[in-house]
Amino acid sequence: MSHKELPLVLVLGSPLVLTMFEDRFTQRFRILKASDSDLPLDQFLASSSHARSATALLCAGFRVSGETIGQLPSLGLVVTASAGVNHIDVSECRRRGIVIADSGESLSEDVADMAVGLLIDVCRKISAADRYLRKGNWAAFGDFPLAASKLGGKRVGIVGLGRIGSEVAKRLEVFGCKISYNSRKKKDSVTYPFYIHVHELAANNDAIVVCCGLSDQTRHMIDKKVLLALGKEGVIVNVARGEVINEKEMIQCLLQGEIGGAGLDVFEDEPNVPKELFGLDNVVLSPHNAVLTPDSFESLCEVTIRNLEAFFSKKPLLSELVRVEI
Repeated sequence: MSHKELPLVLVLGSPLVLTMFEDRFTQRFRILKASDSDLPLDQFLASSSHARSATALLCAGFRVSGETIGQLPSLGLVVTASAGVNHIDVSECRRRGIVIADSGESLSEDVADMAVGLLIDVCRKISAADRYLRKGNWAAFGDFPLAASKLGGKRVGIVGLGRIGSEVAKRLEVFGCKISYNSRKKKDSVTYPFYIHVHELAANNDAIVVCCGLSDQTRHMIDKKVLLALGKEGVIVNVARGEVINEKEMIQCLLQGEIGGAGLDVFEDEPNVPKELFGLDNVVLSPHNAVLTPDSFESLCEVTIRNLEAFFSKKPLLSELVRVEI
């Protein structure tokens, strides 16, 4: 098959998986990058007959709005090479009969590893002890303060028991943690205690790990009321989206000692992180890199390509989005 005969894929934004494995994609598809045009996106889509004829779109975090979808009359598939679909107008896709494929299981394990790593770090104060040693304080002032706590036996509530949340639960059970969860609805496949309200989940746990998708229902779902219910020794970990937590209220709770600590891989206004967090030894920060491992991206490349190939072959998608998980 000549290059001109390859199926066309319109790309919005700059998906890292495409940058890393571009040769694999270009062997199978004609790639049309909107970013190669100097025109604003709406003008590019209006002026490009190739873009308007595209039946498949690839993105990763780039906003795919209803207006953008409306400019693509031939579109039948949106593939997102990222965890979460909050950047896609899912309702408009549903209305137009456009199917969505997400990252499937490809990123879940590494995100779960990061969640557990952040929780361990906050509880055991690994990063704080590292800074203490590097500053010469061990030699100058003696042992690091006895302030860490064990992970084993802790009650951990998971917000969003989807793919990632389930992997977090599986890992924490090995540490002897007692798992409970909040989700859109109770899941018959697990025996963990279920809490309808996230406030009740917080009140009955020592730590909360946020793994849910971002939606109008989950935006700022973790607010001051929830954090106060978690309590002065409670730890919050977020590997979902920054906007799920009311960041200003969380910072105030941390500064006032109303919660015990936080492990954060995501923030409300990335890459801008509130400077108030920088000086807190009970907070561990990560620059939204939970998925950034070669292993994850190898798997992501495979699932993305297989979804595109399945679509063009009129076969079932590998990871079609059935519903947005909470």
